[in-house]
Amino acid sequence: MKRTTISLIAVTTALAAVTGFASLTVPDGTEPTRGDLALPLPVERSSLLCPAPSSSELAETRYTSFTPARKQSGGQKDAGEPADSAELRPSAAVLADTDAAPAKDGKKKDAAKEGAKKPAPEKPVVAVKEPGKPVSAEVDGGEAPALVGTATGSLAPGWTTQQTTSVTAGSGRGLLGVSCTGPDTDFWFPGASLAEGRQDYVHLTNPDEAGAVADIELYGKDGALRTTLTEGIPVPAGSSVPVLLPTLTADKADEVTVHVTTRTGRVGAVVRAADETDGSDWLAASADPAGTVVLPGIPSDATSVQLVAFAPGDDDAALKVQLAGPTGTITPAGHELLHVKSGMTASVDLADIAKGEAGSLILSPAEKGRATPVVAALRVVRGKGAEKEIAFVPAAAPVGERATAADNRAKGSVLSLTAPGEAAEVRVTASAGTEGGAQAVKTYKVKAGTTLAITPLVPAGLKGSYAVTVETLSGGPVHASRALEIADDGIPMFTIQNLPDDRGTVVVPEAEQDLSVLDD
Repeated sequence: MKRTTISLIAVTTALAAVTGFASLTVPDGTEPTRGDLALPLPVERSSLLCPAPSSSELAETRYTSFTPARKQSGGQKDAGEPADSAELRPSAAVLADTDAAPAKDGKKKDAAKEGAKKPAPEKPVVAVKEPGKPVSAEVDGGEAPALVGTATGSLAPGWTTQQTTSVTAGSGRGLLGVSCTGPDTDFWFPGASLAEGRQDYVHLTNPDEAGAVADIELYGKDGALRTTLTEGIPVPAGSSVPVLLPTLTADKADEVTVHVTTRTGRVGAVVRAADETDGSDWLAASADPAGTVVLPGIPSDATSVQLVAFAPGDDDAALKVQLAGPTGTITPAGHELLHVKSGMTASVDLADIAKGEAGSLILSPAEKGRATPVVAALRVVRGKGAEKEIAFVPAAAPVGERATAADNRAKGSVLSLTAPGEAAEVRVTASAGTEGGAQAVKTYKVKAGTTLAITPLVPAGLKGSYAVTVETLSGGPVHASRALEIADDGIPMFTIQNLPDDRGTVVVPEAEQDLSVLDD
């Protein structure tokens, strides 16, 4: 009998190939040793999806794409390792059933059968060339399609792209910002609306080579709304489908929670909300349902803050409402508790809760030991009268090891850092600019129960836009968001994006025993 031992390195390589995420290098780029194999390893492939920016001919959109730098060994790439690439290309735009043009017989065309309006161009819109150096691209008008893209090799860990659109007039007026998302099968969007004067679209983008089928459920203050959607929405391969919410139901509801799931395949999902009087912006998905949620980055000059929450489980949620400001956590008078019934959308008008100080909202169980998972979002308004603008702050996952916000400008960027539990220390890195400038780094301490709002360091000699990366060095979890303001004709046009962990690494477990095979 002959005994052949399989090396631990070989087993790890096999695991990495199966998962499709981990490359066989430790974080400093050196070859892994037996003890290193339980450490996080860089992912080797990432996907991002950006929705179609706007239907307005006045739209001006900038894409800023970036992969944080990490230490490299400087050696040659091993055979079999993926090539370095990070590109976003136009998807094949598809009409949703609700927007399909009528055929000759007067009936609407089926978007799934019609397929793509035209094949996606081959040339990428934006492509990152090396870690640590952001790149940008600009497109104008209302014909810009959704983008789909993949990063591989050293450009995959932490790859992020920010889509920022400025529309100066019309029903879609506003500064619309969104961090392009990865594909998934489950999304929650508290804060959407079917109110008069609102036009909310769910944008579904499929990055894969096979078609996907998505379901959209709507929940108002009294529970599930009756929808006309019974067989799901087909999203053809490599395509994007916009779905107008009012076409899915005859019911009316000012505050709505949207739940997007897939029956087959996976999609990227995000909601574009447009208000006739308050402007427009993207509503990103809330963090996964949790007993305690943090909504970071309420601007100091917010004139109106609306909280929307939803309990997706079988139990009602009793939540304590707190505001974490620059000096500590307070309970807003008159809004101490929020009761959210199972399967129903709850909302509360927090008015000008910030009162001149930037802060973050923390929702936690009113009773210890009774944590009911919820999702939540804030609709934030700045300005008054005809000079108002809206943005959304969904519940944010923690920064974790590292998170990045791309497309920061020399003026108008504010980074909000919240430590809801224990104090923490973070490192903030401002990258070089897209057209020039030197990286800048600074460390900050965030006191327990506070929000630290800072103007990020501007790279010396900055030209173009830059990325801000936050890394947790010590202490408890930190939740973060980045606000970007580009004022226009007296209107404080702004947008807010959360900074969740970029999931740039994956843990490959260390084998606890000798793995071998027996061969006669």
